[in-house]
Amino acid sequence: MRIVKFIHQKSINWGIAEGDKVIILKSPPFSGIKPSSKKVALENCKLLAPANASKIIFVGLNYRDHAKELKMKIPKEPIIFLKPPTTLIGNKDLIQYPKSVKHLDYEAELALVIKKQAKNINKQDAEKYILGYTCLNDVTARDLQAKDGQWTRAKSFDTFCPLGPWVETKISTEKLAIQSFLNKKIKQNSSTKHFIFSVSHLVAFISKVMTLFPGDVISTGTPSGVGRMKIGDKVIVKIEGIGELENKVV
Repeated sequence: MRIVKFIHQKSINWGIAEGDKVIILKSPPFSGIKPSSKKVALENCKLLAPANASKIIFVGLNYRDHAKELKMKIPKEPIIFLKPPTTLIGNKDLIQYPKSVKHLDYEAELALVIKKQAKNINKQDAEKYILGYTCLNDVTARDLQAKDGQWTRAKSFDTFCPLGPWVETKISTEKLAIQSFLNKKIKQNSSTKHFIFSVSHLVAFISKVMTLFPGDVISTGTPSGVGRMKIGDKVIVKIEGIGELENKVV
């Protein structure tokens, strides 16, 4: 099932995308999927980032191929950091290249959206707290990251978290192909089978640090092949079984 958040006739709604139609939900999907009798054409909907995030939690260095690429040791526990909700944009929205940045990178990632409040949960129960999965681009000002020695400023500019196009609720994350394309040329080409820490491990680990709320986002790290974007570039994050997230840099 594909859950979308969208604008139609100036109204923000949640819905189920089926073919060229969207079935409007009676309420946000976090308390259960409750379809209404109303349908609208998908082409008439402006897709938004499919989340109600109080926070966006990222995992650094979670692919074995990326660790090898960077010549870094495999971490013994997840490395986490945050982006503010103001970074979120949806499919086909524009990534703004800040004037203060000299080197801007893309990072293709598999993300998940939290369904219900989670605190101190066990690994075996993690799936009960996940609404579904989507594509994410962890846009990063690489020069500022190196300059600051930590990641907050480099990753927190407005528009630095494209998310979408929808949330896929029924999918296994054990072996999904994940790719990024820069102006139609493939740049990242890996699989979630190279995860260091599984999705369930990450959700449980993070819940022991902070309370997760419905609509929060967790992003699971990027594989090898991250690279530079310039003004005018078009970037696509493609994940097997989910779809494509496309954004242009301006």
